Amino acid sequence: MLPLLSLFCFLFLFSPTLAYTLVREYSGANFFNDKQGNPLWSFYGSWDNLTLGNVWWLNSSAAFSQQLAYVNANNQIVLKVDNSSFVPNNGTRNSVRIESLDWYGVGSLWVVDIAHVPYGCSVWPAFWTYGVKWPDDGEIDILEAINLQTGNQMALHTLPGCYHTAPPNQKGIDDSLNCSTPAGCVVHETASNSFGTGFNNAGGGVWVTQFDVSGIYIWFWARNNIPACIAQASAASAIDISTLGPPSASFPATSCEITEYFGAQRLVFDITLCGNWAGEAVNYLPTCSGAGSTGNCYLDNVIGAGSPKFDQAYFEVNYLRAYTTGLPTPSPTGAISNVGSNKLPSQRNSGTSSDPRPLLSLSLVIITTLSLICAS
Repeated sequence: MLPLLSLFCFLFLFSPTLAYTLVREYSGANFFNDKQGNPLWSFYGSWDNLTLGNVWWLNSSAAFSQQLAYVNANNQIVLKVDNSSFVPNNGTRNSVRIESLDWYGVGSLWVVDIAHVPYGCSVWPAFWTYGVKWPDDGEIDILEAINLQTGNQMALHTLPGCYHTAPPNQKGIDDSLNCSTPAGCVVHETASNSFGTGFNNAGGGVWVTQFDVSGIYIWFWARNNIPACIAQASAASAIDISTLGPPSASFPATSCEITEYFGAQRLVFDITLCGNWAGEAVNYLPTCSGAGSTGNCYLDNVIGAGSPKFDQAYFEVNYLRAYTTGLPTPSPTGAISNVGSNKLPSQRNSGTSSDPRPLLSLSLVIITTLSLICAS
């Protein structure tokens, strides 16, 4: 019996095929609220005290009434920066940051289909995740770029001890390898049309992110290159990651123990302006020196009229789907605002909330059990 069990352990632990089943679809009329009318997202409702951007992230009622968050006629989700108001000097411009009320443990997979990403001088959008206490429970940056960049970058942020050792089949290009530095361990996308005008003119694209004990992996395809298993998938379809090919970014657990550095994650969309990445002269001036007369991100963009400067500063999301290898739909924990951020540690709140993370996925439980059995 023991040899047979050992063989089963080997096949299970090292099988390349993991089928993920849907636990939550955020789309259309059920993006912001579920079918029973319960909210699925919290709105930040504060100035950007985290990355020092020159925005006020609206609460839900203000965001909906000012049409900075809504479902458009094509059933797409729009999240945008205010482009209709005149902002006086020393003022901030309204924007949105939303955070899922569900937390997703190890063994999760997220697929996001985006038709339009925000871009423009001073614009800093992101789609990312973070744990209950930052940076103790980790952060995964899936989509993030600034100003007039043409390519996306992906990164992890962790406590000291987590490093990036990319396997040979990773498509992206490494930048920094220490995940505990302010920039995190960064991988630059090499696929075309991953951000800005190229992405939007191509009709958008899809990101798939696997959050697993074996590592964290991110795939990207522009609209005309999306694999059939993703493009033709419905909400009822399972996702088999063995068909996706090499990822853009691979963060294997060989140099970063995922369960040590990452807890359950919540999903975040946000758009800020300038701040301590997009607004720094070394990052702003190379592409935006001609945006105004001062060469200053805030003065040349944020203040004054919002149009045409921010006419392209919006997300258009077709859907976001969350999958798991075994758990039922994660339980909402209620809004936890002002916990964590999306960039530099010096500007983040660490948070002191009690840990509402769900149990790890069924795959992790099985792996742990089988590992103990096989070792005995």
